[in-house]
Amino acid sequence: MWAGQDVSRILHRIPEESHGEVLDVLGPTVEILAYDEKTGLCTMRGVMPHGVTVPLHSHDDPEDFYIVAGSQHVLTEGENGPEWSEVRAGDYVRVPPGMRHAHRNVSGAPVVDLIVTTARMGRFFQEIGRPFTGNAQPPAPEDLARFVAVAQKYGYRLGTPTENAAVGIELQGVHP
Repeated sequence: MWAGQDVSRILHRIPEESHGEVLDVLGPTVEILAYDEKTGLCTMRGVMPHGVTVPLHSHDDPEDFYIVAGSQHVLTEGENGPEWSEVRAGDYVRVPPGMRHAHRNVSGAPVVDLIVTTARMGRFFQEIGRPFTGNAQPPAPEDLARFVAVAQKYGYRLGTPTENAAVGIELQGVHP
């Protein structure tokens, strides 16, 4: 649903089926399910394939993740600094604005999340995403350069290779 549309919508089988355009965002995919500039909200279906890691980052927008299928590790700030937690289908993760966080799928299956965030973050994903063709392709240098430029535009702060290594993430030359 896009801004200006006033139509109710029921989506079935979120874990298994896409309902619109799917965007590849350098490994994970997102599909915008509802987007409303008026309310400032965006809801997305995110899929993180096995072995994919979203490195350490932060941004000024909150993100809420409801894990629909699978399990993953999520890094957030705990009482004693960054800590990894395993989250599974049925779990809910709240990432407040400005909190450093990361995700990694070390399970044997894809993870499906329902992501609720701001319309601004929805625009960010639209700008960095490329249409998903069904075949995961490694990001080209121009994709990474575009990601960094768009990240700076939106105030999306990327963890350095050293910061990522400190929490157990090896970037292997790619650091979105």
